[in-house]
Amino acid sequence: MPTTTINNLECHYTDSGIEHASPVLFIHGFPFNQEMWKEQIELLAETHRVITYDVRGHGKSQLGDGHVLIDFLVDDLFALMDHLGIHSANVAGLSMGGYVALRGIEREPNRFLSLVLCNTKSEADTNEAKTKRADAIRAIQNNGVETFADNFLKSVFAPTSFDKRPEAVRKIRTMIKSTSPDTLCSTLIALAARTDTTETLTKIDIPVLILVGEHDQLTPPSAAQNMANNLRDAQIHILPDAAHLSNLENPEEFNTHLRNFFE
Repeated sequence: MPTTTINNLECHYTDSGIEHASPVLFIHGFPFNQEMWKEQIELLAETHRVITYDVRGHGKSQLGDGHVLIDFLVDDLFALMDHLGIHSANVAGLSMGGYVALRGIEREPNRFLSLVLCNTKSEADTNEAKTKRADAIRAIQNNGVETFADNFLKSVFAPTSFDKRPEAVRKIRTMIKSTSPDTLCSTLIALAARTDTTETLTKIDIPVLILVGEHDQLTPPSAAQNMANNLRDAQIHILPDAAHLSNLENPEEFNTHLRNFFE
């Protein structure tokens, strides 16, 4: 896996597919890593240049001093694109990855060719959501990462996925357990502090694909529909048998919509 230094941090990424084809860049959710996009890389590598990377502190990328804001993650995204010689890309983000993409397009819209927003939303955290993130930080500090991982899995997977997609559940559990407590806590603070990007949606003039699991409790279909209502050129698909990790819970339908969008 290639590495580079961006913003004084070691960043691990993959760069596959056709070198001079239209680039598709995937941003994973919290607290996962780029391994979650394996099937999507295989799907698009025959027709596109496909890039994935570990967000700072996640996977094999360095956390640094532990000060994290969504804007710093946008800085990392643009720095990686610059390193790869990519001025503008099709950007797909899931959950936290969607927050990074939306803040990125708010800052520098000319760097985006299209958007795929998966299981994400444009609204900032409510007071209740901020309180839940504070509770999660306390739980990590008091009970450790393993207990946090077990509880987090219940909030991101549909109940049926534990029986139907045990491999995906195991994979995600391993990702969470391998994430440091410092990364978990720092990123939770960044998520709680993120800005609302809803007003920006009306200014976006590139094609947008919105995908969400029908059972997603964290970023529900209603939030996805709100984004679609504010966008000029958006298609939205609600995926059955999926919650917050729709690309792993219903990869068949997820990949069908992704392929159709990029064709």
